[in-house]
Amino acid sequence: MKTPRLKERLVALIVLAALLFSPPLLLVADRPSASGLSVLPLYLFLAWGAVIALAAWLMERRHEE
Repeated sequence: MKTPRLKERLVALIVLAALLFSPPLLLVADRPSASGLSVLPLYLFLAWGAVIALAAWLMERRHEE
């Protein structure tokens, strides 16, 4: 690990992922919308995609420096 802050950024990413997938936020996303459908699958897909994209960005950025 070339950059000294990479470890801190990866730990922050893990904390963000833990917060995004914590039960209180999942329960908020599980409530049905006006059409009667739950937005939980969309929330999970977008949150997981964001975590993966941030992890890839952090790891690729390491090679540029």
